[in-house]
Amino acid sequence: MNSVEVIKKGFLDKEVDVSLDLFAEIEKLKREKNAVILAHYYQHADIQDIADYIGDSLGLSQQAAKTKADIIVFAGVHFMAETAKILSPGKKVILPDLKAGCSLADSCTAEAFSEFKAQHPDHLVISYVNCSAQIKALTDIVCTSTNAVKIVESLPANQKIIFAPDKNLGNYINKKTGRNMLLWNGACMVHEIFSLQKILKLKLVHPEAKLIAHPECEASLLEMADFIGSTTALLKYTINQPHQEFIVATEAGIIHQMQKSSPKKTFIPAPPNNSCACNDCPHMKLNTLEKVYTCLKYETPEIYLDETLIKQAEGSIHRMLEISEKLGL
Repeated sequence: MNSVEVIKKGFLDKEVDVSLDLFAEIEKLKREKNAVILAHYYQHADIQDIADYIGDSLGLSQQAAKTKADIIVFAGVHFMAETAKILSPGKKVILPDLKAGCSLADSCTAEAFSEFKAQHPDHLVISYVNCSAQIKALTDIVCTSTNAVKIVESLPANQKIIFAPDKNLGNYINKKTGRNMLLWNGACMVHEIFSLQKILKLKLVHPEAKLIAHPECEASLLEMADFIGSTTALLKYTINQPHQEFIVATEAGIIHQMQKSSPKKTFIPAPPNNSCACNDCPHMKLNTLEKVYTCLKYETPEIYLDETLIKQAEGSIHRMLEISEKLGL
């Protein structure tokens, strides 16, 4: 069939011939274009299965930077593709759906945060990697959910800190470290939607199940959790622990990898407080296998960042890596 092409504000949408073997076509295009596909754990299962690398956002960008690929297809959200561009400025970075944003990153605009920062000139800024390139450029040290506590603990006890953009992760760090960081009032819509009441009922039905949660969840849920960690840490926990049942309080896409790694174990998505009973990120799920195919075929939509912005944002990431290396993280 003939494809109908629509290009609007950098977003390419094409009807795809349903008879195509998209897995085979994508593999062919990867070879022809010397491309690498990155997939975040929260992507659709078929995208994870076609990806060269699967993981958390920063780790994926670091892996891509080490490759000799000319093109990076980042199946994730916009700030993740930006991070890949920051760490691989010489590579072309494309995002299957340019509309794939992030509620957490969007909760912290550069203009508003710049004004907030200016009101506290004696504060050092630590930002969670789940933020825009502009926020990274306004940041002293970037952190991940894995190293956030250690990064904060490495600083003098009297150091005043602004933490952005996730208030829930910030509250978790404050509790773990005894700090009183000044928190930006941002949050991830997926990690704030879980229902404590429904989880408690689920625990009655599955008394042996371990509740595992991402630190972006609200404090009341984290207090109930048997284990708290980054997406990668949650996956490793389910692999290494002898328990057979897990209630998973993070975006449900990770369960695909959990099931592949531990096929005999049971993984139950933590129920959210909504009528559809789903805890999928609507932004992550905008990416589809068809969009991976079309963006790779036409090499658009591409992520563009100003060279000055790249250098400013890169500095905060490198400072995190320097601290992590000193701490042996």
